[in-house]
Amino acid sequence: MLVCPEPQEAPWLWPWGTKRDESGQLVLSNGRSLASYAEQYATPIQLFNLDDFASRAQTVSTAMAEEFWPGYGMNGAEVYYAAKAFLSPGLGKALADAELGIDTASLGELTCALHPSMGIEPAKIGLHGNNKSKQALELALEKSIGRIIVDSLPEIKLLDQFAASLGKIAPVMVRVTTGVHAGGHAYIATAHEDQKFGLSLASGDAREALQLIASCPNLKLIGLHSHIGSQIHDLDSFKEAAQRILGLRAWAIEQGWEVPELDLGGGWAISYTGETVPSPAQYARTIADEVRQTCHNLGVSIPKVSIEPGRWLAGPVGLTLYTVGTIKDVRLEDGGLRRYVSVDGGMGENIRPILYDAKYVATLANRTSDAPLVDCRVVGQHCESGDILLPSIGLPADLRAGDLLVVPATGAYGRVMASNYNWIPRPGVLGISTADDKWLVKPETVSDLMHQVLP
Repeated sequence: MLVCPEPQEAPWLWPWGTKRDESGQLVLSNGRSLASYAEQYATPIQLFNLDDFASRAQTVSTAMAEEFWPGYGMNGAEVYYAAKAFLSPGLGKALADAELGIDTASLGELTCALHPSMGIEPAKIGLHGNNKSKQALELALEKSIGRIIVDSLPEIKLLDQFAASLGKIAPVMVRVTTGVHAGGHAYIATAHEDQKFGLSLASGDAREALQLIASCPNLKLIGLHSHIGSQIHDLDSFKEAAQRILGLRAWAIEQGWEVPELDLGGGWAISYTGETVPSPAQYARTIADEVRQTCHNLGVSIPKVSIEPGRWLAGPVGLTLYTVGTIKDVRLEDGGLRRYVSVDGGMGENIRPILYDAKYVATLANRTSDAPLVDCRVVGQHCESGDILLPSIGLPADLRAGDLLVVPATGAYGRVMASNYNWIPRPGVLGISTADDKWLVKPETVSDLMHQVLP
């Protein structure tokens, strides 16, 4: 069974400044206890440390800027926040202050990223997607966003037509399937051949895409893009991907096409259970060293390099707070017992355990306990036997209804993948800081759901 490390044991698992006070309560960097938030707003609630998010944005920006500094013979770097991890206008200031752009993947994400309250210039916004809508492409062109990452040959032709009709030149990058397999679950490894994203390097589709773009008068090739997966611990995966896509770039340069930028996607890992992961400096230096060496070997210029972290920025700064409800011991067929601990949330606000077999940990937030640990299964309130948040976690034997459980590292891919299964309202995301607290996403009520279906 897993056991949740305390903040002092694995600070990288928790939002910055989280600690256990003398009374045994978990307290955030603004001095407020998690119990006080449960009392004020009810549970479940997701808390998102905005100060920590801003600090992480500055950290990754600095790491990339240092490793790709022109003084080191490099050509600069850009960082784009992957909006799919979590998006709210309340994040705009932190991103803008760190000079980060935003990577979007839908009309909705693009619309939010372009909103004036975000404070992000259109030139710092990109649009991804394997099946972009006509409305998304038109909005991208009308607002002159900085990059559109094309994903198929038909899309290239369609985008050229849209650009012509609007009198625009579309800046495009080609998403290349490099064949490098990386990440955890098969569904989040995105560079193998048999999946929906990108144009294959091995089959020649990527070269065909470059040739097609060269023939389209309303498209401007600005770079190549590779994203090999998510939650990647192995730095060698980035090295191999860089080698392969730089080889394609060298071929394109031979054809007389300028390819000024290379985007190596995201996928930087975070800690979910207390394990250590590479630092931003390690990721940045690994990528920079490989780009420098491979370009030297190929005899080509060094491109500007961009990356798209999402989970690394948002994941560790968020946590989800639950209230314990029913606790029961279930006798198993082999004669053993399993303790089921039900909480007032579940797969509705965190689908990742059931979708990806993702592992999390949890601990008491409102007190400490000297009772021995019991192997527990934490489950949600949804009418689904697979509604399991934590299959096996050590919790105190004296755990009781009304206690508060907190699950760290839920800032990414929680609220954005949430559902209203069983007509259960989705919890809000409260941004907390030393200055003030504000809703990044307001919580729903049953009345909100009723308004969606009433005539």
